Amino acid sequence: MAGAYDDRDGMIWMDGALVPWRDANVHILSHAMHYASSVFEGERCYSGKIFKSREHSARLLESGRLLDMPIPYSVDQIESAKTAVLEANGLKDAYVRAVAWRGAGEDMGVAARRNPVRLAVAAWEWGAYYGDAKWQGAKLDIAKWRRPSPDTIPTSAKAAGLYMICTMSKHAAEEKGCSDALFYDYRGYVAEATGANVFFVKDGEVHTPIPDAILNGITRQTVISMLKDMGITVHERHIMPEELADFSECWLTGTAAEVTPVGQIGAHHFQVGQMTRKVAETYEALVRA
Repeated sequence: MAGAYDDRDGMIWMDGALVPWRDANVHILSHAMHYASSVFEGERCYSGKIFKSREHSARLLESGRLLDMPIPYSVDQIESAKTAVLEANGLKDAYVRAVAWRGAGEDMGVAARRNPVRLAVAAWEWGAYYGDAKWQGAKLDIAKWRRPSPDTIPTSAKAAGLYMICTMSKHAAEEKGCSDALFYDYRGYVAEATGANVFFVKDGEVHTPIPDAILNGITRQTVISMLKDMGITVHERHIMPEELADFSECWLTGTAAEVTPVGQIGAHHFQVGQMTRKVAETYEALVRA
């Protein structure tokens, strides 16, 4: 499948039914377009099976709850929608996007309780998120923006509004020849990339930021569990920017990113070392098991 995302063959599930891809549209006065009342999930299907599918569906519902936007579907119904989309499009290996949003309705202001909460699921073929960096090591810029405090926005929700500075920061990074950007949080601690969590290696042990102002990614949780099963010590802690010089290896995790090695962040260089390669190989085997 290729071409603009609004002009493709295939089917998308919307509000309980499969519709032709080009007909999967929303009204210009949808609340989400004006006030960012939208949450979503990104998932990968390997050989016909979505990895951690039910966990993603449950997190979608929780994100809706956190935005005071109850999604009128159950986990089982969302699972059925994903299955229907994959089957209708004949996909076995795919990226799956479930998105819920406040649509157009009687309200057209900040308050929108009378507007329907809608849900759609689409799927398409998608390769390595970072291209060749998947094997060679990504180069990251350092974003000028900061991840916000959980006192200002529900940072544990996978909410569309939280990605505004991600788009801006990734564009700025690409203009510098980088694959992505690393955020610090509102306190100045190392936080995450624009759509992925970050891990570091020092003296054979792994260090990763506490998810107290960032999304606790499902892939992040999977990799931490995997590392512990491998007998590797994992430190979840606050990491200061000046510590970047002390780490020997670095990688990113996310559904789209999977496990992607990092070769450089700003002026700091990292090896695509043995542990990074082992984690990437083990994760690849796990998702295809």
